[in-house]
Amino acid sequence: MTISSDRKKVLVFRELPPDQLARLQARHDVTVANPRLPEQLPAFQAALATAEGLIGSSYKIDEALLAAAPRLKVISSVSVGVDNYALDALAARGIVLCHTPGVLTETTADTIFSLVMATSRRLVELAGLVREGRWTRNIGEELFGWDVHGKTLGILGFGRIGQAVARRAALGFGMPVLYHSRRPVDLARKAPELAGKALHTPLDELLRHADIVAAVLPLSNETRGLMGGREFGLMKPGAIFINGGRGATVQEAALLDALDHGTLRAAGLDVFATEPLPMDSPLRTHPKVTALPHIGSATVETRYAMAVLATTNLLQALAGERPTAVFEMTAG
Repeated sequence: MTISSDRKKVLVFRELPPDQLARLQARHDVTVANPRLPEQLPAFQAALATAEGLIGSSYKIDEALLAAAPRLKVISSVSVGVDNYALDALAARGIVLCHTPGVLTETTADTIFSLVMATSRRLVELAGLVREGRWTRNIGEELFGWDVHGKTLGILGFGRIGQAVARRAALGFGMPVLYHSRRPVDLARKAPELAGKALHTPLDELLRHADIVAAVLPLSNETRGLMGGREFGLMKPGAIFINGGRGATVQEAALLDALDHGTLRAAGLDVFATEPLPMDSPLRTHPKVTALPHIGSATVETRYAMAVLATTNLLQALAGERPTAVFEMTAG
């Protein structure tokens, strides 16, 4: 780090908790401008010219925007994913990118496993039955759900979140766990509680044997569109698909075809290729889909912890220190 410790120009492009904003204001000259709000967009654009640090989330930081920020030294994203950032351009300019891994692991795993439960037991569908006044007698077999305990769970991606989902499944619900990742995880060292309970498995074999497949994948050139027609066709009859990673890892037309014409029983989705989900997307109202508005980390406690870490990252970088959580990049 070569950033000096005097007061810098900081642009906050998504609201922070008041105490975290105060931390920044005590050390630096801060502009708060949310570019998603038309009335704040001019202030955001004007502030880019002198901004040395950015902090926020859920806004596309592309090459054109970076060109308007010639003094920029660091971006602190209040997120673990970095899909919204032009990584090659950041690396080429030597701009530091920080993110917030770790603090959202358990909450996101809770969300993903809640989708496993909701789809398997048809919770949203049956809650609607009550809400809409259609529960007039004991439900029949046509509305029965399916057990979760004891079923085989396949997990695509086995980083922090994938392992947290595996703990819930294997230790809490007695589920055999198969996982697919680029290389096997040394469970004895990294997750000893899962040793002997989670098996590294080739993708096709996992898809053929899992009752429920949960994708917890980051978005990369290798994972974009990974789940397509061939992959859904490999899944066993009556299987359920869950996506809590990144929407663009799934070919949504292929998923819909598997739900409508294949043997896929249901899908639980917290992420989509385009967000918010377009009004004309069939996924919004599909009877076999439980769709959530990307709430993986959306609890009061976790979002606050993410803001604290993002603020700490930015302050450290602007002081010339190595931030707690740097996203490692290479140019090209």
